Amino acid sequence: MKLSRPLVLICTLIAAACGGSETAESAEPLLLLAEGSSDLPTVLVYKTPTCGCCNGWIEHLRAAGFTVDARNTTDLMTIKMDAGVPTPMMSCHTALVDGYVIEGHVPAEQLKRLLAERPDLAGIAVPGMPAGSPGMESSNPQPYQVLSFDNEGNAAVFADIDPGDR
Repeated sequence: MKLSRPLVLICTLIAAACGGSETAESAEPLLLLAEGSSDLPTVLVYKTPTCGCCNGWIEHLRAAGFTVDARNTTDLMTIKMDAGVPTPMMSCHTALVDGYVIEGHVPAEQLKRLLAERPDLAGIAVPGMPAGSPGMESSNPQPYQVLSFDNEGNAAVFADIDPGDR
């Protein structure tokens, strides 16, 4: 698959923001983080080894009761593409949980909503790395959206988030 120049640039910027580039063969379990609630499925997170904001998001999920299996990879882009993450929705880490793809800094409460409602979607995403999203805490948080996407490339707003309201 040939990537367009803008797509390569976007992917490079996301990878650079998280501190590295990698290959799927080196995807290895980091650790099984804290035990979560028995009624919540394990979240499998693929990330670069040096990304602090990814670790912040993982801690956010743990605090919300999820068990997280975090894996470093040197081929995050292949994982994203294989999972069907639409290019405009890409962020710094990709997670798989109970048949869904979770891209980026999705709040745990929206992940729980997705799992409870079980809509006919491929997944949900927070494109980019918005200030104030879980793992991207900021003294100047900004409103952002959680978007849903299906296997045909259709997207919709799943939730409007205003971190200043918390």
